Amino acid sequence: MAARGGFSSRIGFIAAAAGSAVGLGNIWQFPYVAGQNGGAAFLLIYVFWIFLIGYPIMLGEITLGRSAQANPYGAYKKYGGKIWGLVGLFGILSGIMILSFYNVVSGWAFGYFLETAFGNLLENEDHSTFFGEYVSDFSDNLWFSLGFMAITAVIVLQGVKKGIEGSAKILMPALFALLLGIIVYGLSLPGAMEGVKFYLLPDFSLITGATIYSALGQAFFSLSLGMGGLITYGSYLSKKENIVSSAGLVAIADTMVAFLAGLMIFPLVFSQGQSPSEGPGLVFVALPGIFQAMGPILGKVVGSSFFLLLCFAALTSTISLLEVAVAYFIDERKWSRRKAVIIMATLIFLIGIPSMLGYGAIQSLTQFTFYEGSSKSFMDLIQDVFSVIALPLGGFLLSIFIATRWTTAKFSEEISKGAENYKGSFLEGFLNIMIKYVCPVVLGFMFVLTVLQKFFNVELF
Repeated sequence: MAARGGFSSRIGFIAAAAGSAVGLGNIWQFPYVAGQNGGAAFLLIYVFWIFLIGYPIMLGEITLGRSAQANPYGAYKKYGGKIWGLVGLFGILSGIMILSFYNVVSGWAFGYFLETAFGNLLENEDHSTFFGEYVSDFSDNLWFSLGFMAITAVIVLQGVKKGIEGSAKILMPALFALLLGIIVYGLSLPGAMEGVKFYLLPDFSLITGATIYSALGQAFFSLSLGMGGLITYGSYLSKKENIVSSAGLVAIADTMVAFLAGLMIFPLVFSQGQSPSEGPGLVFVALPGIFQAMGPILGKVVGSSFFLLLCFAALTSTISLLEVAVAYFIDERKWSRRKAVIIMATLIFLIGIPSMLGYGAIQSLTQFTFYEGSSKSFMDLIQDVFSVIALPLGGFLLSIFIATRWTTAKFSEEISKGAENYKGSFLEGFLNIMIKYVCPVVLGFMFVLTVLQKFFNVELF
């Protein structure tokens, strides 16, 4: 444990693990997906999936990591042999590829923060055209993404306690403070209560198969499961830690950030009479117009605070994504942390360049043909393969691994270290049923449906 480093306190682990889960999916994606799927009705189903599927898989990852004291590859290999080790390697590869495009979007957020605070974003009348020109400008994106990766690398270079834990203890409280500050302001605006009603008063007639499916996907992705990030963080945990309550607090913190993000954005959107179902452009196209309507001074303060919040959320996730790859090379290849961080940060940044070029800079990457009849941006393709499809597959395989190879008995035994009343409890029985039966079925079904939707254009609902 000492050789690998570890978290110095329970709160340090919870802050870091919550930071790993909290990211652009909570602040950027959750509000627009909720807006497209009925608001409050979607929120209720999202919370249901978080604790029915997300919590057991999260606990599985943390427990496996702590038991093995190893990165995802080492953990799977230790208890399942080299064949199962490939599952861990696939998770690490998924994390690398996710970070390659995630860093690009983080660079957009960083650039928008600078453009709002010091530039001319709020003076522009056509925010849709501005965004299109902005993401197709390779030179600006190159520097912003490079800067974001450099900040991530410097933090990870400091190690588990000083870097990951230390930054999380600063970034997570700052993120909550910014969220609450913007929420308080947004609720004071005329028309804001209509946004609150849309978000908090459910209309169950709006629930469809698509709503349930979208809520499951959002719940799973928002917790950053299926790629081994929490296996890695779990490996830095003390055997004395109560991981039942710690994992619960991480799930609650992640859910709270997503909930607050909606409570922040919908009052702002409704106060300006805009549609809550704007889609992915809600943050980068609709919100700048809302900030602009607040006036030159107030709009700049609120707008720059929002994009700074987006940067903080992104940074807590890029740190964990980089750490997964770094931990593998430290554990398995015996690299120094410095060597692993510099090489992997550089490599991942370079891998992300085609995604950076795939939003207008190069046409062949903007409309990338993966197979006959399919055309999407290169970034969207990478996201579909390594995030939308690979993560539920990773969760499915984890549950199968625990149920059939590691066994739920050993899973329970590891959890009980630090959780004295766990053995024989209702929670033990519930989690064992979830891991053995429910999670494999739900995540396997989700994986198949997503493949059919993304690569065979099958209309699911």
